[in-house]
Amino acid sequence: MNVTRTRPADGLAWVTGASSGIGRELSLHLARGGWKVAVTARRADELEKLVSQAASEGLTLYSFPGDVTDRAHMHRLVEEIEAIVPIALCVMNVGTFFPDDEGVWFGDAFRKTFDVNLDGTLNGLEPLVPKMIARGKGQVAIMASVAGYGGLPRSIAYSASKSALIVMAQAMRFMLEPKGVGVQVICPGFVETPLTDKNDFPMPFLIKVDEAARRICEGLASDRFEIAFPRRMAWMLKAINLLPYRVYFWLVGRATGIG
Repeated sequence: MNVTRTRPADGLAWVTGASSGIGRELSLHLARGGWKVAVTARRADELEKLVSQAASEGLTLYSFPGDVTDRAHMHRLVEEIEAIVPIALCVMNVGTFFPDDEGVWFGDAFRKTFDVNLDGTLNGLEPLVPKMIARGKGQVAIMASVAGYGGLPRSIAYSASKSALIVMAQAMRFMLEPKGVGVQVICPGFVETPLTDKNDFPMPFLIKVDEAARRICEGLASDRFEIAFPRRMAWMLKAINLLPYRVYFWLVGRATGIG
């Protein structure tokens, strides 16, 4: 199966969830690498600050505020972006996390997690992928997580949504690579962002957001399907998920103090 990777000369890069954290830093890294970048998030004021910072460095960013959970608006947004430059690379980075608290596991927070993480990704891909197929070239990167390798305590919705994204990316690769559209999945461990600032538990192998963005950019330019880091954490979680469930539950429970 041929691996399709795009370059700045092929068009524009689009990053969702760009107002903070990985999305913000990744947008700047891509721009520094020669890309023109369209950035999307709900907070228009934060996007304008990002565009201003990029301009001060001589970089080109375009602000396209929007809520990824609004399907109709995302369709309009893709048309607006493509009216400037065709989208050659998209990084569906949007995501949210609500720790599971006893008694509210399947409430509004659970549904909001899927609305943003899964449906928000689909709402961006639905109008864009057919355009890439028609052009015979494009690159799609989906932000998942090492938490999607298996169920983790206090992460019922988050682990489930990220697992769905990993499987979706795998299936998409079979369908899209032969049509000239590359597909990758990004699986970070713990990264210092406003999202992880909510966590009140130890976060092993925590890395800086700048380092995360650098590793993602390297991965986007490579022939790898999965961009996973830190590697020690990714391989450890993958190995644990190969164990019999009895051993898996014991190890994870002991490591997290649950079970």
